[in-house]
Amino acid sequence: MLRNYAGRVGETLYIIGLCGPAGSGKSAAAKRLSQREGISWIDLDRIAWRTYQPRSPTYWRLVARFGTGILAPDGRIDRARLGRIVFSDRIALRDLNSIVHPAVNEQLKRIISEQKSRGTKILLIEGALLGTSAYVDRSSFDAILYLSTSEATRTERLAAVDRKDRIQHGSQTLPPGTVEIAAEGTVQQVADRILAAIKAV
Repeated sequence: MLRNYAGRVGETLYIIGLCGPAGSGKSAAAKRLSQREGISWIDLDRIAWRTYQPRSPTYWRLVARFGTGILAPDGRIDRARLGRIVFSDRIALRDLNSIVHPAVNEQLKRIISEQKSRGTKILLIEGALLGTSAYVDRSSFDAILYLSTSEATRTERLAAVDRKDRIQHGSQTLPPGTVEIAAEGTVQQVADRILAAIKAV
């Protein structure tokens, strides 16, 4: 799909998904690559947060499903409270995804259209679950890259930025066509591997 990338700059916007567990280096590598001309980066988590700002349709659907107990004192949805509910209840997590993902997809369509009009050549879309979630429309992507690294490296990276994300053990089954990228090493090394993979897909 991107085999002729080098000769097609300016003709097409390529949509590249970046996924992998916390600490795999997605954000750092995407930020580094977005400093290059023609490459932009968005974080799907941030897009999702925006869909359920107070008084949005998604906000009211979440409150109706999960109750006012998910609200912070200022009326915003408290992501920690919501997380405690959905990550211990498979049905609740399914309902959360069924509410949020359609709204995220609509936002994503608008973002892609805006990026095309700006002349962006590569749009990096970061999302931890892009490679594994059943709710992702993979037909929207030219490629999905999965950043793979050791548990020790992920723990070290998360500690360096004072994050307490839980390290998940075991391997994940990735959908056919997902490209696995070795994410050990420096940010620049990982970024270079990502760019090489984009050009080779």
